[in-house]
Amino acid sequence: MAKFRQVYTEFWEDPKVQEEFTPEDRYFYLYLLTNPRTTQIGIYQITKKQISFELGYSTESINALIDRFENHHKLVHYNSVTREMAIKNWGRYNFNKAGKPVEDCVRSELSRVKDTSLIEYTKNHINNPRIIDIYDTYTTRTTIGGQEEEEEEKKNKNRKEEEKEEKEVKAFDFYQSNGFGVLNSHINDEMGAFIDDFNNNGDDIVIAAMKIAIDRNNISWGYTKGILRNWINANLNSFEEVRAYEKRKLQQYQSRNNNQYQSKEKTPEWLIKQKNGETNQESSTTETSEDFEKRKAQLEREVNSFWDEAK
Repeated sequence: MAKFRQVYTEFWEDPKVQEEFTPEDRYFYLYLLTNPRTTQIGIYQITKKQISFELGYSTESINALIDRFENHHKLVHYNSVTREMAIKNWGRYNFNKAGKPVEDCVRSELSRVKDTSLIEYTKNHINNPRIIDIYDTYTTRTTIGGQEEEEEEKKNKNRKEEEKEEKEVKAFDFYQSNGFGVLNSHINDEMGAFIDDFNNNGDDIVIAAMKIAIDRNNISWGYTKGILRNWINANLNSFEEVRAYEKRKLQQYQSRNNNQYQSKEKTPEWLIKQKNGETNQESSTTETSEDFEKRKAQLEREVNSFWDEAK
């Protein structure tokens, strides 16, 4: 079912919009009024990461815009713990007509609001008495037995989600700043899943995989995913385990190739001449030595760049 939001044409004639809003302010406010997560009551849950992705702005820009609309324009309130956005004047324009279906929808949505102070914040600008009565039943709720523990659990959960979001933003910013292309919703979800797959420092591990892809001149998310899957298949759960694994892999490679090279050096000269000719052997030995040294140097650069650095 399609969902619609009303934006009155007088929005463009409002003195505040004309005199105080920058073009960026107008764009941002229209987004807050019409984005897919808006509700009938003007209080809805949305993360800064979602706003950043859908508007194409950096998270720093979104933080600045939210602060501007809260403290300068005073038109919204955002709870960064529950991630709920409240539009101050929503009720003034959206409750002029309200029958039973609208009232039932309002009750349902109010019951899901985590920060009840946002209900009071938006109620003060509603003109419809019936809707105000419904709001009153939720702004006067009191804490009953067991609710305090439930609220504490919610806070802990929200804190963990916020930490996860910060990690994802760090990896997303690296992706977009280093030539990997457009961060679409599919890659967004995949990268978030990889961050979750590693118990500790998931963002650092994903960024390290992207750095390796850059160093190998294969800047793509598909190549990066291959690196991450190898680490997961090796049952690596932390940045320290990944670093140790890559160092062991380098040592094994160096040992194996060094033994192979030494083996060719020890081949009797008379046998080399008989099978390949003196000129061909000299060329082959030189080529093997050069290839080995190049690959060795490349791997050493990777290790020094990504695993010996402080996180």
